[in-house]
Amino acid sequence: QAQLVESGGGAAQPGGSLKLTCNVSGFAVKESYMAWFRQAPGKEREGVATIDSRRNRTLYSEALKGRFAISADNTKNTVYLEMNSLKPDDTAVYYCARAIRGMYLTFMQGVYTTWGQGTQVTVSS
Repeated sequence: QAQLVESGGGAAQPGGSLKLTCNVSGFAVKESYMAWFRQAPGKEREGVATIDSRRNRTLYSEALKGRFAISADNTKNTVYLEMNSLKPDDTAVYYCARAIRGMYLTFMQGVYTTWGQGTQVTVSS
């Protein structure tokens, strides 16, 4: 059974950093497209970053590119999201998600078939 468990969320100050972890079981990370999404209070869920760790390809939200970095450790079957220069607007619940491999990386949420429970990130001074 496919399962995604996020961890690493918490409180951070503006300008700080956090690293989220998505522990995967039931399938191999390298055989899927993995992504991080987030949902801020009162807003729709949005794509943050996605990775094809077999081919070492990534896709980022243009608004977050340069501050966030997605990576995967295929030997540990784990996906990470490193977040730097955090801003209060980054406050959200962050979700890990899995999509079946396709032709290209995407933030279309309908193709993501498995989701984690989410981890809260709060950025404030």
